[in-house]
Amino acid sequence: MDDKEGGGFFSFTTLFFMISVCFGAALKLRGFLYQKGFFKTNRLPCKVISVGNLAVGGTGKTPMTLYLAGLVQRLGYRPVVISRGYKGRAEKSGSIVSNGKTILMTAEMAGDEPVMMAENMKNVPVLVGRDRFKIGLLAMEKFSPDVIILDDAFQHLKLSRDIDLVLLDDRHPFGNHHLLPRGILREPVSALARGSAFVMTRFDESSSHRPAHQENLFKGKPMFKAMHTPYVWQHSVADPASESTVNQGREFIEDDRLRNYTVYAFSGIVGNSDFRGVLKGFGCRLVGYSEFPDHHPYTFGELEDIFRAAKDAGAEALATTEKDYARIRHQLSLPLDLLIVGIEMTFADKEDSFDAFIEHQLSHLP
Repeated sequence: MDDKEGGGFFSFTTLFFMISVCFGAALKLRGFLYQKGFFKTNRLPCKVISVGNLAVGGTGKTPMTLYLAGLVQRLGYRPVVISRGYKGRAEKSGSIVSNGKTILMTAEMAGDEPVMMAENMKNVPVLVGRDRFKIGLLAMEKFSPDVIILDDAFQHLKLSRDIDLVLLDDRHPFGNHHLLPRGILREPVSALARGSAFVMTRFDESSSHRPAHQENLFKGKPMFKAMHTPYVWQHSVADPASESTVNQGREFIEDDRLRNYTVYAFSGIVGNSDFRGVLKGFGCRLVGYSEFPDHHPYTFGELEDIFRAAKDAGAEALATTEKDYARIRHQLSLPLDLLIVGIEMTFADKEDSFDAFIEHQLSHLP
């Protein structure tokens, strides 16, 4: 998926390329059918913002959704967040994860990212469901929002949206430019034409090497630069298993306290290597690391193995991500303090511009 060079004719590279061509043809047919009205696009009776991306992998959709929910609240609107609930048992049927005050579902039911978002937002209900229109109607009935924010919905053409934000990883926005499974693209680059605005995430001024011609892909639409800014809080040995209330008191840790801290880390996300890099950036001394696939459902035995390995390695603390914590928060019996690393979205000298764009767009919508 990352390789830019072609393989021999009788190779997996060729096989995956042929599958990706078929996938691309199916996408074009689907888009045509929606465009001509053969497939119906539904509209909700409120303003709708979609946060999505073009490629698989972590571009920061969840931190951006959290940022938008806070911004919309500050602008005086009542937001609700709707996520697909990927790999949660409620994905197909749909349900309410949080009413904005109490978390009503576990990560096993709702998926890890919706629960993580619910833990981080006060007075913002979170719902999940594959059918975003159906769940949107439920949100209207239960919470009467002014604005619905759709997490990971750029490809969800069944529901009309007023603002379509597309996030692209500034380091490699299009990978090798091939569609799945030959590359990392969910859709052709031409699909960017549907976007209202674009956010280049993980932006680094000193190392950004985006070719100038890529700017032409945005066709004069707004483009913003954002960074993933990590923060750390602690679940201590003395703390009970996490309560079901949102945004409860947390002990945030200053960066300098982490320098030379001996930790054993574990994670099951797309960017496991990025997580290791964050810990090293804080100056932590890693004495061990257990790596799992994205959305991995930890078993009791696996957690016991991690805890045993951490103690054997002489770790002072464990470390994981907020997304992983959402999956294990109800089954914790810790032998060591647990450092939990979260990510917030910050803008590279254009936060006011991004906020002003969202405010202007919302204020001019019916």
